[in-house]
Amino acid sequence: MIKNIFYFVPILFLVLFLFNISYPQDIVDIRYVKMAGQRIKVDLASTPGEQGQGLSGRAPLKEDEGMLFVFERPGKYSFWMKDMNFAIDIIWIAGEDFRDLKVVYIKEGARPESYPEQYVPDEDAKYVLEVVTGFSGKHNLKVGDKVEFVN
Repeated sequence: MIKNIFYFVPILFLVLFLFNISYPQDIVDIRYVKMAGQRIKVDLASTPGEQGQGLSGRAPLKEDEGMLFVFERPGKYSFWMKDMNFAIDIIWIAGEDFRDLKVVYIKEGARPESYPEQYVPDEDAKYVLEVVTGFSGKHNLKVGDKVEFVN
């Protein structure tokens, strides 16, 4: 029986290592996103579970609130409006290590009734910000605008 434990322990450590998604501490500390002259208080969605849930089933956002999705690597991440209770603007952001962050794609006015339609950016992004619908138009946000993450 003891022999079997010695085989099991290394496998357990390997599984824990492979499934442990860890992000630098500065990502965990993000509290605000600054863009278009506005400061948005964000909730982070950095794990697959949090990203799968997103804003589904939640109460509507306030003008200065959002959800920031942080992915492990850049990609063309698609979003849909499953189980959403309100419309949002979806903003894809590219950049590495918080340097040279910029807006690469914007979907304005994504509505709950659009489900199962999926919104996919034209370019790879590592971050996606969901904000109240109308934010992009109201603040004249455009592709190429700079973005800053703030603790």
